[in-house]
Amino acid sequence: MPIVISALGEDRPGIVDELSRVILDHNCNIEDSRMSVLGGVFAVIQLVNGEQADIAQLPAALQQLGEDKDLTITTRDAGERSGTERLLPYEVTVVSLDHPGIVNNLSHFFATRGINIQKLDTATYSAAHTATPMFSVRITLEIPAGQSLNELREDFYELCDDLNLDGIIDAVRPD
Repeated sequence: MPIVISALGEDRPGIVDELSRVILDHNCNIEDSRMSVLGGVFAVIQLVNGEQADIAQLPAALQQLGEDKDLTITTRDAGERSGTERLLPYEVTVVSLDHPGIVNNLSHFFATRGINIQKLDTATYSAAHTATPMFSVRITLEIPAGQSLNELREDFYELCDDLNLDGIIDAVRPD
């Protein structure tokens, strides 16, 4: 059974190398991963798989790495995704002046409609020429196939108008 590994620590060169080396030394494979540096903190979350005997030994080795390198490392059995309902992949992109509550407003909007957020990425930046603080968010959704997409779009654009957000919701297109 695969496990999910998360690691946090002060950013420095070599963390990915050290973490991936322990995983490889235990004959395991990184199947999916997200990594970022937020402020001065390195953060990673990974889905790792391998033979059950190798996976069983990995948490102790990672705990030792965490102690040696001052990282907070946690592991958890990944389990299987539940549900057999057909889900449609959609992407939301929003840009606006930066202010508190944007992520909460968007996540609440989708949660109250039974729509799962599969991925969420945010960033702040300064607008060109004016240096105005800006905020952007990209969200990948899993929309139940029975959901009225026209109604969802209308409600989403109304929310964007109410909150002064520039937003788009569209089907994910295959590459």
